[in-house]
Amino acid sequence: KHPLEIPPPSEENWQKEDEEDFFLQDPERKRDALPQPFRMINKLVMLVFENAMEIIERREVLREEQKLKVQPTECFPTAEFQVSGRANCLAVSGKYVFVGLSVSLAAFTVCDCKEVCTWDAVKTEICAIHASDLGDELHVLLAVDEMGLVWLFCFHQESFLLIKILNEMDDISKRSTCVEVVLSPGGDYAGVLLQGNTKAWLDIYQLPKDSWLKEMEKNPGAAGGPACRERRAQCGSQADIFLLQTETANKADAKLSLPVLMLKVKPPKPITGSSFKSPLDALKKVDDGSMLGLGYNHLIKDSQWEQQEAIFRSAYGECLEAEDEREGKQEIPRHATFHFLLPSQILQVGPEIKVQPDVPAGFGVHWDESHNLCFYLLNRPLKEKVDPDLKPDVVWPCAAPIACSAVSSCSRYLALACEDAAITVWDTHLGHPLSVTAILEERLIHSVHFL
Repeated sequence: KHPLEIPPPSEENWQKEDEEDFFLQDPERKRDALPQPFRMINKLVMLVFENAMEIIERREVLREEQKLKVQPTECFPTAEFQVSGRANCLAVSGKYVFVGLSVSLAAFTVCDCKEVCTWDAVKTEICAIHASDLGDELHVLLAVDEMGLVWLFCFHQESFLLIKILNEMDDISKRSTCVEVVLSPGGDYAGVLLQGNTKAWLDIYQLPKDSWLKEMEKNPGAAGGPACRERRAQCGSQADIFLLQTETANKADAKLSLPVLMLKVKPPKPITGSSFKSPLDALKKVDDGSMLGLGYNHLIKDSQWEQQEAIFRSAYGECLEAEDEREGKQEIPRHATFHFLLPSQILQVGPEIKVQPDVPAGFGVHWDESHNLCFYLLNRPLKEKVDPDLKPDVVWPCAAPIACSAVSSCSRYLALACEDAAITVWDTHLGHPLSVTAILEERLIHSVHFL
């Protein structure tokens, strides 16, 4: 017989999953180890638990950080306006709040939120309101309804008086719709951007507020109108209703002065090839040396543009395929942004014209996809017929199309944001830029505001 030998330990039969804990397990608890697939389920449950604890810890850290921040003050309404119908818009002027409703226009007092008058003669939905305080309890309102009509009102002695519908036309097919309305500070001028079937233009009106104040003093009853619902409700008998109808009919005969259409601004015409033979011919076409920058008076022929376009497309034809599809759908400019400006260095007028510091001396406008910011003077003699081909008095060309603009409340600072993500702030009183900010990531800027 051979002597007995102790065989060497073998690792072939070891469980691979428990190699780390093999020597740490208690032999008495060997049966407590879970079999498969329960061990895998246990690991998944523990993993979910650990991930949940990490999320809880992150949220607790964020909650502690929020406690250290200054919490905003919560504001709750102290009063509410009781309106009939749906409120679409509102404007504040003096001690009144004007609210555009689904079927009417209402006026409320700021102090007690009570309705003082409602205009519902036409049963139209008011979508936008602009109001200005003219003094002596007289307010001017511009209201835009759902059909794009612009209604000009005067509000005096807690009553509405309709003066005129600015874009009313007898022929419905020729009627234009309002896109935007701007009322100058102080209520001296009003700008209405209109769109027709194939074109768009900007109308500038002068509001005779001084005449309105004098007419109101001479005829106090002119402010009463037949559309004040609250005053009609005070009549209790048929006799009272008859007397009220007679009185309001007499008041309606007292008309106020109508606004005067001063300017009609059209979008810039496309630049075409030159017909000039020499630079002298191009300079002769310039009426005023200060009105430069539109690019109409040049010496580039149509053949030169066509040749340059052919060379460019032959070199970058593949990159321009998507661009060609987009350019084929381009139309004439249909929208513009405009601002009324107080007297400044960029709006210089002659010494014979008296300029008031708080009355706008001009306005600036830029159309969609346009590089030029055009300025027009308002202090010009009134003509019986508006100039159909009005040229700007000052032109500011920009390196890229202007995306949006803004004017500060004091009308001194003008901000221009171009499509190349560059924002320029101008001092209109001095006539030079204060700062130029370029956003590193070229993104389209949709709006600019002064705070």
